[in-house]
Amino acid sequence: MSSNTYSDKFKRDAVAQIIERGYPVREVSDRLGVNAYSLYVWKKKFANVVSGDASSDAEIRRLKRELARVTEERDILKNRPGSQPACAG
Repeated sequence: MSSNTYSDKFKRDAVAQIIERGYPVREVSDRLGVNAYSLYVWKKKFANVVSGDASSDAEIRRLKRELARVTEERDILKNRPGSQPACAG
């Protein structure tokens, strides 16, 4: 029975995978090689810290999606027939 000591950053990152990205605890546990019980304890301890960062991260992701949508709409409208000015020549 080994006793691993993980940094707070590692724990917060693991909890972020559960809270922000929605991965199941079992999947994160298997992938990181951490006991599922430990993840639940860390989640209880760090949930508020992670969710504070998550709100600003979520806003950034939302704005990036909106920018991509608006850019795509602009490009579509720019390339539609009749949108090009007539060449005088």
